[in-house]
Amino acid sequence: MTTEVTRFRPSQRPVIGLVAGGLGAYWPQFPNLLPQLELSAAAVSGRLGQFDAVVVDAGFISDAQEAGRAAEMLRAAGCDLIVMFLTTYMTATMVVPIAQRTGAPVLLINLQPTESMDHASFGTGEWLAYCGCCPLPEVANAFERCGIAFRSVSGYLADERAWERIGRWVKAAAVRKALRTGRHGLMGHLYPGMYDVSTDLTFIPAMLGGHVEVLEMDDLRVLVAKVTAKEVADKLDQVRSVFDIDSSVEVEDLDWAAQVSVGLDHLVDEFALGSLAYYHRGRDGEMHERLGAGLILGASLLTAAGVPACGEYELRTSLAMLVMDRLGAGGSFTEMQALNFRDGVVEMGHDGPAHLAISEGRPLLRGLGVFHGKRGWGVSVEFDVAHGPVTAFGISQGRHGNLRFVVSEGTVRAGPLLQIGNTTSRVDFACDPGAWCDAWSAQSAHHWALGTGHRAGDLSAVAELLGIEVIEVASKARPFGS
Repeated sequence: MTTEVTRFRPSQRPVIGLVAGGLGAYWPQFPNLLPQLELSAAAVSGRLGQFDAVVVDAGFISDAQEAGRAAEMLRAAGCDLIVMFLTTYMTATMVVPIAQRTGAPVLLINLQPTESMDHASFGTGEWLAYCGCCPLPEVANAFERCGIAFRSVSGYLADERAWERIGRWVKAAAVRKALRTGRHGLMGHLYPGMYDVSTDLTFIPAMLGGHVEVLEMDDLRVLVAKVTAKEVADKLDQVRSVFDIDSSVEVEDLDWAAQVSVGLDHLVDEFALGSLAYYHRGRDGEMHERLGAGLILGASLLTAAGVPACGEYELRTSLAMLVMDRLGAGGSFTEMQALNFRDGVVEMGHDGPAHLAISEGRPLLRGLGVFHGKRGWGVSVEFDVAHGPVTAFGISQGRHGNLRFVVSEGTVRAGPLLQIGNTTSRVDFACDPGAWCDAWSAQSAHHWALGTGHRAGDLSAVAELLGIEVIEVASKARPFGS
């Protein structure tokens, strides 16, 4: 079961540039060849149009001059990914200028008309429609020598395996765009003593792109103070439609959490935020402490609405949650809670916020007298991530500042969970929980995003487009029970 929350704002679709081509010297020699290749190019254009993307089709090119015109068209379109369809043999001079002038990541595709040639009936003209593989090594070597990064997919037009791989690059381009154009909020201050949570803000735009908007809790305080009674009532209606509310929830705490949630919505609007990380300690029940304690409900609703928000000033994790959300995997704020050696699972989660769209059942609001390690009290979210395949995904920062992706695929299993207002899941990584804990801790950081599905391939594609190292923590440690 999942809980649907209306997206806060539509995601920006990636712009995919398409150019198909072949060697013009063939056309007078084989009159039927170009029409066949153009049909293949139209089929590719139509199939790309089925992805959640804007496709800019620069048409079919036959020589370097036409390639130059296509390059200018695609450059002006501001493409997030250039797909070059090698329909038959073509020279490297026809594609290098496009890659150089657009400056966008390049995907080479070689999709022949069918699974194999009809050798008995084919002549040279028919064969040439199948030889997009011929220029691929030439183009690849030219790109290597020109310092142009690329990736390629080979198959045939109706090859679903090839289209799955192409779709992975389109999704990766969408994530890259979300990071490069995003405004990432950072509100409050570092949780005292958490060295690893601190992030050099320069490395975010340098390696991921986008803008980090540094906010004060007073920005939120002023907006929360302006929230109207009707806005609170409307928010409470939304809360009751989304959550089961435990009897431990105090009416005053729920009203306050709803008021803070409305203020958060206004904060996101005012600063055009695409993500948010926050923390504030406060003292003796003063306003900033109350704000910090009241954030979990609103942050969870924002996260489900496509604006990932997390606590403890964990900017890298709010960005990891953003990546997982744009991949359709959800992405909940997560840390390790305990190791269960009896059942062979790692118990992980956090005391909110959570991505409500990936809950196994209807999420619960529970009232807490205290948040562990934090000042304040109030309402927290409790649920288990949907049972089945999941991926733990963290963005860690190394000794020299560089960011890196850390990924591990597992499976959420049913079983007993704590009932303390936390999101808690029992994740089976197909190995001894202690061995996984050691291997993950050697590469990751305190917090990460937990999302649905096995996403290592998707995350590797995103990392490649960003030029970031990716480390997969696999179940290579000793099997559980051995």
